[in-house]
Amino acid sequence: MRIALARRGYSSTGGAEAYLSRLAQGLVENGEEVVLYSSNEWPVRAWPYGKIRCISGDTPLRFARALHTQKRDFDCLLSLERVLRCDVYRAGDGVHASWLCRRRKFEPAWKAWFRSLNSKHREILKLERFAFNPCCTALVITNSRMVLEEILRYYNFPRERIMLIPNGVWPQPVSSKDRMYIRSRYGLSSKEIVVLFAGTGWQRKGLRFAVEAVRALRGQAKLLVVGQGPSRHTPPHTIFAGPASCITPFYAAADVFLLPTVYDPSSNACLEALASGLPVITTPSNGFSELLGNEELGNVVEVGNVGSLTAALERWLPQEKRATGRRARVEAAAAFSVEKNVQRTLDAIKTTVGL
Repeated sequence: MRIALARRGYSSTGGAEAYLSRLAQGLVENGEEVVLYSSNEWPVRAWPYGKIRCISGDTPLRFARALHTQKRDFDCLLSLERVLRCDVYRAGDGVHASWLCRRRKFEPAWKAWFRSLNSKHREILKLERFAFNPCCTALVITNSRMVLEEILRYYNFPRERIMLIPNGVWPQPVSSKDRMYIRSRYGLSSKEIVVLFAGTGWQRKGLRFAVEAVRALRGQAKLLVVGQGPSRHTPPHTIFAGPASCITPFYAAADVFLLPTVYDPSSNACLEALASGLPVITTPSNGFSELLGNEELGNVVEVGNVGSLTAALERWLPQEKRATGRRARVEAAAAFSVEKNVQRTLDAIKTTVGL
């Protein structure tokens, strides 16, 4: 079977790119042929799974229109972008209408008003109406129940044509050498408690809440921030590491993973942190929070509640507390393997195209 995958743009540290690479690798290993439709940014060296067909992609709408005009010489089109028509749409970016609604709670009214005039957001919402139109999309895949329910709430897409397939994760080996190296590089002692925050789009990921929560610990922990963002100044007890092409060593160096996000469909970084044995603190606005059913795994705290975030961090300060549930966290993450994710996605594709 020939499967076309669509993704606009490229980031070496992006979660969508990592997911797409894992999926393509699994499909190729299963004997399927894969072709990638993308804009010019995707480097050939980062796609050893088949052909790349570059199309116009300077805006989401132009990418969608360019994809729509391509000759259909494939059996199935699986898109990670909101496009005009596809067989399978993986809603890994969530529901934009919901994100706009959630962010309004944490910003002045004038910002929301100006955003309503922004052509970029109007364009994305227009494409989202196509993506969640049953006449344009045969099947939608979500990676969390949160996003599934948002699709039903905002667009009333048929429930029977939405499939929930959680993210998959490779085993995350934890190296003591990595722990020592990262801590030495950023001036962290072996005894300091390191709280890791990882991600781009810091406003959406809730970095300001993480900074405030760690500051409230009054020197009992340091916040290590991995990712790209506008670090105009460095707050107390915070270290900006910048973007990293490989984040695994940072998981080894950390003691707790913190992502107080305003909106995240289901954070890959949280799942990777759990697989590394770290307790994860996040919010109910992160689809990943659905996996934290056991207190040994981490905590779910309301968005913007810095006091509760600080209390959750204090809970994990004792070394024995973190060590007790480490095995449970690794085992919980192991239930969400890349192999399961790829197989379920392939089954969904075959069902959609009638194989």
